[in-house]
Amino acid sequence: MLGSVDHGRTRSKALALGLAGVLSLLAACGDERTEAATPASPAERPTPSGLPVPRWVTLKFGEVNARNGPGDEHRTLWVYRAKGLPVQVVAETREWRRVCDSDGQMAWVHRRVTDGRRAAMNTSGEPLALHAKAQAGAAVRAYLAPGALAGLDECEGGWCRLEAPGASGWARADRLWGTAETAGCGAPPRR
Repeated sequence: MLGSVDHGRTRSKALALGLAGVLSLLAACGDERTEAATPASPAERPTPSGLPVPRWVTLKFGEVNARNGPGDEHRTLWVYRAKGLPVQVVAETREWRRVCDSDGQMAWVHRRVTDGRRAAMNTSGEPLALHAKAQAGAAVRAYLAPGALAGLDECEGGWCRLEAPGASGWARADRLWGTAETAGCGAPPRR
């Protein structure tokens, strides 16, 4: 079974990767893309980055401060401790992104700590089968542990192709965080 994320709570909401590095495939897969790698024209996307909101990104570092407002002067609410964690950008300023996490919590992070690569997390609470094809009856190649992260290659017809070190396969999108096309949290208040 592929690694897991420990959702243990401390005073500073910690998300720590179990089996460190087992699923840090985001660093090992592909080129170093940034969130702003493929901006759309400003007429299409009236956001500071030129990218759609909501959209999915991952966290670049193993420690990321989550703040209650868009700026270093704002209080740190918690620290994310999971490189490659998928979060959904639900609002943005030029330098800051308001993100929603798998617990439904929202906070602001600086744009430099986000990456445009996609990942997904098994939120089903049980091992998630990675199938050879996007079909329930297809052969199982591996299992993704509850809370584990994997690179997200593509989604189609309610299934997503995931990539992890030594394994890849298709899993049901509804059992993953990081795949929804709509906002994962309520509409953020305007700032």
